[in-house]
Amino acid sequence: MSFRMNARALGHGGLRVSALGLGCMGMSDFYGQRDDAESIATIHRAIDLGLTLIDTADMYGPWTNEELVGTAIKDRRERVMLATKFGIVRDPHDASKRGVCGTPDYVRAACDASLRRLGGEVIDLYYQHRVDPQTPIEETVGAMADLVRAGKVRYLGLSEAGPRTLRRAQAAHPIAVLQTEYSLWSREPEAETLAVCRELGIGFVAYAPLGRGFLTGSIKRFEDFAPDDYRRHSPRFQGENFQTNLDLVRHIQALATEKGCTAAQLRS
Repeated sequence: MSFRMNARALGHGGLRVSALGLGCMGMSDFYGQRDDAESIATIHRAIDLGLTLIDTADMYGPWTNEELVGTAIKDRRERVMLATKFGIVRDPHDASKRGVCGTPDYVRAACDASLRRLGGEVIDLYYQHRVDPQTPIEETVGAMADLVRAGKVRYLGLSEAGPRTLRRAQAAHPIAVLQTEYSLWSREPEAETLAVCRELGIGFVAYAPLGRGFLTGSIKRFEDFAPDDYRRHSPRFQGENFQTNLDLVRHIQALATEKGCTAAQLRS
């Protein structure tokens, strides 16, 4: 079966990526045991299929996911638009503890550390992972803009920023991308955020478009999650919520079958 990956423009600054991207968070953290060999094979397969947007962050692992991605793309870097993030600060001794930092000094230090782990000289798309309420967004984006001028970063992005913050950030330096959770069961961006992105010319990247795996229909029981799978602690996957959401997924499966969109139907 032939396969052709479509492309998308993100923002007005010339950033073009594949319509589908590969988020690598689960390869190192949050979803149970890791398998680096399988993860590298997956990244290579994605690139071979035409996916250019590869997404990681310093807090995944923490830190080890950037090393994994850097190893995987080392011999094919020119085929990848590499995105990473800073701003969520994890305690290496207690994975449950985390904070947020967007001070200019931290921005610069985090970028240099990411470049070392990734094994490269430039990050194509650099996100602030979460907005720091203690640091004006203009100061954070100003430091990120300095990285662009220094040649360490090509494009800037924000993750989970609200409309007002987006406007302030865009006034400080062009923002290419906003990344926010968006799927059939996370539709909050439709209220205002998508309209602001269109108005400002900011591209939108949806993360967790399959509801962290739940919308695939492959998750049947809470007990199927590994002991260290973070979804065990997410309200959507607990108690009555689990069954309620499972019922909703069955409705989606029925609709997909009616429209000829199930995996089996697409393969036939």
